[in-house]
Amino acid sequence: MANTYHQIYIQTVFAVKYRKAIIDKTWQNELFGVIGNLINETGCKTIIVNGVEDHVHCLIGLKPVISVSELMKSVKAKSSKFINDHLLTPERFEWQEGYGVFSYSQSQLDEVYKYIQNQEEHHKKRTFNEEYLGFLQKFKVNDDERYIFEALI
Repeated sequence: MANTYHQIYIQTVFAVKYRKAIIDKTWQNELFGVIGNLINETGCKTIIVNGVEDHVHCLIGLKPVISVSELMKSVKAKSSKFINDHLLTPERFEWQEGYGVFSYSQSQLDEVYKYIQNQEEHHKKRTFNEEYLGFLQKFKVNDDERYIFEALI
């Protein structure tokens, strides 16, 4: 076969360290734009980036030559640098270690897009912890709750 064809869709979810609610509405959209551009720079396709003050969701068309871990390492490191270089938080900004990644089919994209688009409304009814544990259960991911959420020391 002369060409490689692919259709791989993933949602990534990652949180501010200790789940601090510090992504401010005044610069939130700029951050989501930066994250989208960072995803696109890897050759992957940003479909939507959105979130709330303590975490971010990204719906991505994954390029098969890019590993999810490589993508997330780059996006999290460079977006943290952007926040810190622009002094957007009073303290040094960090993302929590790790992330969630979940795969979807083409037929599910509209539903996932709307879910990500409505994060603010969604989180009036459900905490991030409840949402994230719900993803793990829905996708039948074996987890140990002791290691999912990093506690504030």
